[in-house]
Amino acid sequence: MSSLEKRQATDLPRYAKIRQMNRGSYDRDLVNEILDAGLLAHCAFIHEQRPMVIPMAYARSGNKIYIHGASKTRIIKENADGVPASLTVTLVDGIVAARSAFHHSMNYRCAIVHGTARLVEDHAEQIEALKAITDHLMPGRWDECRDMTAIEHKATGVLALEIEHASSKVRTGGPVDDEEDLGTDLWAGVIPVVTSLGPPFAAADVPDETPIPASVPAAQRKFA
Repeated sequence: MSSLEKRQATDLPRYAKIRQMNRGSYDRDLVNEILDAGLLAHCAFIHEQRPMVIPMAYARSGNKIYIHGASKTRIIKENADGVPASLTVTLVDGIVAARSAFHHSMNYRCAIVHGTARLVEDHAEQIEALKAITDHLMPGRWDECRDMTAIEHKATGVLALEIEHASSKVRTGGPVDDEEDLGTDLWAGVIPVVTSLGPPFAAADVPDETPIPASVPAAQRKFA
């Protein structure tokens, strides 16, 4: 951990501190890099005094993360007034097989965000957020779609999570075995986990001559 990160850590609330700094970092650029590369976020909030975790599509815009859902869902309704929330994005890069079960692990990149979630009520910001989420999944897709209707706007809720504290953890490399296990005939190594988008399948009612839009190969390149 750098001297800057050490100073930053002293000012953090306990819930936002990394318990073990091995592989950990408070580098915001690294956090943003992981957030921008992810496809799915898991969002945590409290509902009826119970912890809830919901997988959500998302997008980062500066120091905010936007998520959206039906306006009547719990995650939207129960967080409208500005409440503490947390979000994590994890990219799994490989399974690490060691010579003992104890030392098995994964190579991964993980971003953890703490902040305050609020309902986006401004119409222009809601459009900005929905465009960001759509284009995060398929770059350029928003401009390829028809305009949203008033009914669709009413049925859609958007939350903005202001990033107050963020950290990351990253593991790379091979297994870390006990010295006495090295050189034995037990196999050890890394099994890569590769995430990619496959060839698109058009909906049954799309005319045969309809070209594949530019957002499809853009998404395939982004999540290759």
